[in-house]
Amino acid sequence: MSFSPDMIDELNLLLKFPTDSLMQGLKIHHDASQAMIDAAERLYAKGVITQVDGGYLTDLGHDLIEHAQRLRMALSLRLN
Repeated sequence: MSFSPDMIDELNLLLKFPTDSLMQGLKIHHDASQAMIDAAERLYAKGVITQVDGGYLTDLGHDLIEHAQRLRMALSLRLN
């Protein structure tokens, strides 16, 4: 199974959340791309973020962003 375009949008949105502090969140504005608005709605429905338009990461969200960051880092490695 490969990543669907919706999953890619969700991963990209997750990677936009600040990770320095649990007191920082993200707000998806009405002028954001429809793909990002839809991704936020799906992440909210899955219990990954606290608000339909962003908010904070839930415990599940913190776990997922850690995995997403590792995946991004691993796939960014250059082979010589």
